[in-house]
Amino acid sequence: MSVEQQIIISGLGGQGVLFVTKLLAETAMAENYKVLTSETHGMAQRGGIVISYLKIGDFSGPLIRPGKADALIALKEETFHHHGYLVKDNGFSVVNSPSRIESNRFFVYSRDAETLAIKAGNPQSVNVVMLGYFTAVLEKKCDLISLAGICKTIEHKLGGKKQVLESVLGLLESGYKLFD
Repeated sequence: MSVEQQIIISGLGGQGVLFVTKLLAETAMAENYKVLTSETHGMAQRGGIVISYLKIGDFSGPLIRPGKADALIALKEETFHHHGYLVKDNGFSVVNSPSRIESNRFFVYSRDAETLAIKAGNPQSVNVVMLGYFTAVLEKKCDLISLAGICKTIEHKLGGKKQVLESVLGLLESGYKLFD
């Protein structure tokens, strides 16, 4: 994988798709990368699908064409099935799913982030667990975004809320450790 990355983040309304996108974008900007983002919202209050596009590197437009995404983060398994067509051959996806998922075109890393978040007492934090998992996979594929960089961005955003910060960083690390 090159320094230029096209990443899709998808989930249901209320799952924190935009929060994950913002953390990744701000971390990349802190590393002096150019960043473009865009999102499409479904009926969020009814659990509609939300998709966010993140481009890191020298790109001119924010949208990602079918078959061009380097990676997909699916916060819900059903959104993987909706947006898998956007991932390029030999790209990858991380999926919140208790089941093993396969693709003939790209690598799929699936883990049950929901159960982990529930056990941690914070079922709304699936997005942070998946961000940790994605970061671990991405670190193995290219030198773009690191766990330390994500932690620094989170500390900057939540620094004044010590209890929330500790919880979020713990969940991020739990997700990171899911990668084997």
